[in-house]
Amino acid sequence: MAQGFGFTLHATDGAARTGVIHTTRGDIRTPAFMPVGTAATVKAMLPDSVRATGADILLGNTYHLMLRPTAERIDRLGGLHKFMNWDRPILTDSGGFQVMSLASLRKLTEEGVRFSSHIDGSRHMLTPERSMEIQKLLGSDIVMCFDECPALPATDEEVAKSMRLSMRWAQRSRDAFGDRPGHALFGIMQGGVTKELREESAIALQQIGFDGYAVGGLAVGEGQEAMFSVLDYAPGFLPVDKPRYLMGVGKPDDIVGAVERGIDMMDCVLPSRSGRTGQAWTRRGQVNIKNARHQDDPRPLDESCPCPACTGYSRAYLHHVFKAGEMISGMLLTWHNLHYYQDLMQGLRDAIAGNRLSAFVAEFHATRAAGDIDPL
Repeated sequence: MAQGFGFTLHATDGAARTGVIHTTRGDIRTPAFMPVGTAATVKAMLPDSVRATGADILLGNTYHLMLRPTAERIDRLGGLHKFMNWDRPILTDSGGFQVMSLASLRKLTEEGVRFSSHIDGSRHMLTPERSMEIQKLLGSDIVMCFDECPALPATDEEVAKSMRLSMRWAQRSRDAFGDRPGHALFGIMQGGVTKELREESAIALQQIGFDGYAVGGLAVGEGQEAMFSVLDYAPGFLPVDKPRYLMGVGKPDDIVGAVERGIDMMDCVLPSRSGRTGQAWTRRGQVNIKNARHQDDPRPLDESCPCPACTGYSRAYLHHVFKAGEMISGMLLTWHNLHYYQDLMQGLRDAIAGNRLSAFVAEFHATRAAGDIDPL
């Protein structure tokens, strides 16, 4: 397995775990939430600001970066870390999900996926080997194997066929990745919502051997109940001594439920996307700053939050700059959202370490159920 990469499990509370992923660019405290820097930037944020929220690692996107500015250009300019001025760990996804969700004229074969760019219509071919090459050019610390993620709902036969193709691609990804000290490769479990297929996938991945394992193919429209039902058993199919990554999740209650079920890493565009659209995530639920009820409110979004949006600005101001279309609106709300997410992760880590996760989760749900702050 990768030199310079490892996972230390510090404590458990039920199925939940807390520990540290060790990389050559720094440690990642788990459970970890990874802000998404799709196109080599977390939108509306400077790298130092993202770090100040408590983030240990960012996610970059193979599909978007291969199209623009291209992985070859980023490599010539010194790699993704230097390019985007982030010196801590970066995980890159394989591009498989975006090919499914964004690209057009998509043709899937055993070799890979041929598709047209959503930007300019240019034709491209993404294979396990090409995905590994792109992620190597980017200089990713954690590389994801190339997989196919079928849209749900799908028949068991369709899910099984897709999963087995992904397992063949996982072997090709492993072979193409080779021996790269300081860089890790994660395999991706597929299998939809079928327990037997998930177990088959997990066995196949462990026979190949990876530095960490992701639970893929969830948060793609199946709903929280179905997702949690899979997470009730799927992490248990994976090695205890390797990180477990749930891809593309999510909302705060999704994160809490995933951590309760043994997940160590998550990512989602939601906190930054919400910030740009006037949505703030707080311990008492979601706040729509567009609503007129905020226009005369002198109070902060959350009086207990130490982020710049909450310590320096009122709801009235945040309402005003959003309505006026000012850039500072997205900047402040994104900073707040990312801070809230990282604060939630720290709370989960502390609760697991103190063997009081059940009490933490109960308080989390009770506070959210109480709703936004009391009226003036």
